[in-house]
Amino acid sequence: MAKLNKKATTVLKVLISTVLIYFIFTKINVSEIKSILFTSNLMYLLLGLLFFVISKLVAAVRLNLYFHRLQIVLTHKSNFKLYLLGMFYNLFLPGGIGGDAYKGYILKKTFEVKTKRIVSVLVLDRLGGLLLLFIYACLLLGFLDNKLLTGYHWIFFTAIPFSVVIFWLLNKKFFNYVLPIFWKSTVLSALVQLAQLISIWCILLALHIDTDQISYLIIFLISSIVAVVPLTLGGIGSREVTFFYGAKFLELDQNVSVSVSVLFFLITALVSLTGVWYHFKKIKLQVIETPKQQTKEF
Repeated sequence: MAKLNKKATTVLKVLISTVLIYFIFTKINVSEIKSILFTSNLMYLLLGLLFFVISKLVAAVRLNLYFHRLQIVLTHKSNFKLYLLGMFYNLFLPGGIGGDAYKGYILKKTFEVKTKRIVSVLVLDRLGGLLLLFIYACLLLGFLDNKLLTGYHWIFFTAIPFSVVIFWLLNKKFFNYVLPIFWKSTVLSALVQLAQLISIWCILLALHIDTDQISYLIIFLISSIVAVVPLTLGGIGSREVTFFYGAKFLELDQNVSVSVSVLFFLITALVSLTGVWYHFKKIKLQVIETPKQQTKEF
């Protein structure tokens, strides 16, 4: 029954992603988007790729901090391999085992740790990322010069410290065992999302967009929050819809906005695809020990 439910969920996600993509491509000029993509600046795209990789390296370090609190003291190299494999599963094998679920399964299988705690740190890792997406979105909205926001900028600035306090209290009440790394993980989350913002900025430059950059960055942050909602395959479709309607709301070029989304997806897919190597080759999980390292395979 559980397998049947998983298959039904996968089919539903495929259907939703397909419908959303079809809907978007009936609303935009595909030829214009193709022209925009083929005239993009390759150097800036490569820079965007570089900063995206940096964001994932930092994100893997952040996740490893949580693992260390569970006495799963993986080396950063081993953890990054597992992280890449998780990215591959999240994007390319959504019908099987999701990336987070697979990492949890492997760690539970390899180490003596409670399932509840593994799930908790994986969820907290995601929530920490969402917190910084929200903070950066509020910060940029607070400075956005838009007539619809006149008189409301203070709300966004007020929401920033409020959200941090709420997340801290959540950690303190329910996940006290990870509280010692709260601020360190939050700083790493800030670096992760900053690197991704720079990646998007590079994409904007690659597409020769030198105006309304803050608006596009805001749309990206909101789309990243929307993409976390598990309704589509790896956020495919939901992110494009957000870019489309975000551009419409902020009176931007919708074709250009969707082009930004497409390029970011291609960069994400390219990096995620590298994880296929670890799908076929066993990862040797190296654990930091004193005075020597222990290697475990799965």
